Amino acid sequence: MPVLAMVNEKLKGFWRNDEGLGMLEMILIIAVIVIIAIIFRTQLKEIVTSLLGKAKSKTENFMDGQ
Repeated sequence: MPVLAMVNEKLKGFWRNDEGLGMLEMILIIAVIVIIAIIFRTQLKEIVTSLLGKAKSKTENFMDGQ
């Protein structure tokens, strides 16, 4: 029975060990963001283009003194 108890304690210690967990979480979050960006790349491109166009026109209006 002591052998089973020792194995049980080792397994509990293994599951409690979370040293690399932060890095794994970061990798998973980055992967999800990349997948979402790939899926919605055309919509994202349109949004960025629209925002840059608005910023350009506002800058031109400001520089022209209007």
